[in-house]
Amino acid sequence: MRVLVKGAGVAGLTVAHELAVRGVDVTVLDPHANFDQAASWLAGGMLAPWCERESADEAVLKRGLDAADRWEAILPGQVVRNGTLVLASTRDQNELKRFATRTTGYRWVDESEIAVLEPALIGRFRHGLFFADEAHLDPRRALLGLTAQLRAKGIAFVAADASEDDFSEIVDCTGAARIGQAHDLRGVRGEMLYLQTEEIALARPVRLLHPRVPVYIVPRGGGLFMVGATMIETDFDGPITARSLMELLNAAYALHPAFAEATVIETGAGIRPAFPDNFPRVTREGKTTALNGLYRHGFLLAPAMAVEVADLVLSGQSDQRSSKCA
Repeated sequence: MRVLVKGAGVAGLTVAHELAVRGVDVTVLDPHANFDQAASWLAGGMLAPWCERESADEAVLKRGLDAADRWEAILPGQVVRNGTLVLASTRDQNELKRFATRTTGYRWVDESEIAVLEPALIGRFRHGLFFADEAHLDPRRALLGLTAQLRAKGIAFVAADASEDDFSEIVDCTGAARIGQAHDLRGVRGEMLYLQTEEIALARPVRLLHPRVPVYIVPRGGGLFMVGATMIETDFDGPITARSLMELLNAAYALHPAFAEATVIETGAGIRPAFPDNFPRVTREGKTTALNGLYRHGFLLAPAMAVEVADLVLSGQSDQRSSKCA
């Protein structure tokens, strides 16, 4: 069996990996080899199923519970298991309580415990929620590492000239490129920035709650922090807006004033493909299996969804199915 995987974002790469470990001859087709069109490149990389339950269905929690273990098996040593810290300013304590009522898997922490978890935040927050079993990874390092691993296994990456007639199976993981073609698929814009500062250190992702602009700040090491991300119902893919930039910077400053002196290394905006229920779907028509709609849960759900895709491809089923119902 020869399989052509279209798309080299987190969905395409995890599908290619799952098929490769099962002994399938895989070729990956993507004209953007440097990830400049991949929403995955701008992701936070948080493996946070309990936190995501605050705004997502139970299916996201169940499907993402073993995401850290799956990624550790794929890329040993890249998963950081330091949990997630959720905080809110004194005036926004109701947001913290609301978050707690919509999630599980946490414990309340007070000012002294926050100081132990994140010494840089000593004296800044009175209460928080600590999700000890959550994890994170660096998406860019993961994408590059997975690509290198696949190349080492002999997987071919091509930018063009791959005739579908030469393959027995096609897997479409082209994400936002399918908006306007796949039924019910829409675009959700996410914006982010990278800050560089040696004045603060964090050991884990910190989510700062706010009634209007909740954000997360994820340490990347070496004084680099990813700050994101807005969620805007539009498929406009232009540069980050001035409003979003100010809101993200203000949120970082609210977490710690040292971010006011940080250097803005990069800004970015990407379109996340999503279905109405914000849950990914695996569908099949003819010899083409499609995985799409990962929304904001790409790194959290991709490994589990890749297993479902591989099962469907190798089973030779020709019926059309939805992953949420499978």
